[in-house]
Amino acid sequence: MIDRYALPQMKNIWSDENKFNRWLDVEIAVCESWVNEGRIPKSELEAIKKAKFSMPLWETAFKRTKHDVTAFLESIAASIGPESRFIHLGLTSSDVWDTATGLQLKQSAEIILERLDTFEKVLTKQAITHKNTLMVGRTHGVHAEPTTFGFKLALWVEEIRRNRERLINAKEIISVGKISGAVGTHATLPPQVELDACKILGLKAEPISSQIVPRDRHAQFITTLALIAASLEKFATEIRSLQKTEVLEVEEPFGEGQTGSSAMPHKRNPELSERVCGLARLVRGFSTTALENVALWHERDISHSSAERLILPDACMALDYMFYIFTDVIENLQIHEDTMLENMEKTNGLLFSQRILLNLIDKGLSRTDAYKIVQDSATVSWKEKTDFRTLIGSNSTVQKHIPEKELLELFDYNYYTRYIDDSFKRIGL
Repeated sequence: MIDRYALPQMKNIWSDENKFNRWLDVEIAVCESWVNEGRIPKSELEAIKKAKFSMPLWETAFKRTKHDVTAFLESIAASIGPESRFIHLGLTSSDVWDTATGLQLKQSAEIILERLDTFEKVLTKQAITHKNTLMVGRTHGVHAEPTTFGFKLALWVEEIRRNRERLINAKEIISVGKISGAVGTHATLPPQVELDACKILGLKAEPISSQIVPRDRHAQFITTLALIAASLEKFATEIRSLQKTEVLEVEEPFGEGQTGSSAMPHKRNPELSERVCGLARLVRGFSTTALENVALWHERDISHSSAERLILPDACMALDYMFYIFTDVIENLQIHEDTMLENMEKTNGLLFSQRILLNLIDKGLSRTDAYKIVQDSATVSWKEKTDFRTLIGSNSTVQKHIPEKELLELFDYNYYTRYIDDSFKRIGL
């Protein structure tokens, strides 16, 4: 991931230095497990634990070996003495690589969960604050009936909670290690070594594997990140839509001295939300690659490896960054309540059409007759830009069935918020 979209904590997890140090953690954990089995003398363990990774030594060895793991083993062997012969005992490269990757993905999931929790708190606060902030609800992009801005955000809160459960499950699925040898049969090291080493590392042991951890686990993890990114894209798309000049019900925060265009000084663009949408496309693309990595030849080939060097760190870093910037957008969102009310009136009371329809039905009219009466008045109102409330009130059939005082009471925007509290209570807000 380019530095622009990589935050320090997540970037560090996926740095080469950290990756190789996690490899070393795996090697040492396996040595500890071998000590328990009596294969490595306990007296040698202290020296083994002092092993250090050296990037310069690795780079030199890699130029010759063209193999990450053998170069790594040469690097750490140089930091200790003859005890190095016990390191990598009975292992294959993927034992180290996949188990360490499980550690990195587990740590990444924990960071993203923290970001998600912070985002949910900010979103919840705004939802509660604007629980009764009236605005027009739109279906097909067209004015429908009134809703509230807080109600819109409450839907997002519940969706983020679902995403949290998905991520917790995906974290559990990916937090596994595999220490079972060249094709997974444990021929060169007993299952107990795997169980003990994974316990030391804070991972579960893969119940059964080939040479690698099965890639359906990684696919589930990345597709979960893609789904979370899709939710953020959904939210960001709504912010962008509501910031259109013709709508202007909300605006992203815009700082002192910030510019929106090199050519037009007046521009204030929803560029952070647009960035979230763009990065969501990236993460979504990674999910396709992760799914394609599931099918490998026989006990394992290496076609997944090159792809994972990109998609695993970049998916984690991209989603981490998306939460970081979009949390700020929601927390500091400018909300124009007056414009929301003005926009509701742009259709001259047409928002009340269903309420009149239902009332006429309650008075005994057939749905077909009631619908035609309301639609005829709505059509005139739309074409002539006249007030629907006045038109429907002058209809003789309406006058016959709905007293004037009762009719006026039907034109009350607050009617549409009467069950908002119940909806909020249903999701614990």
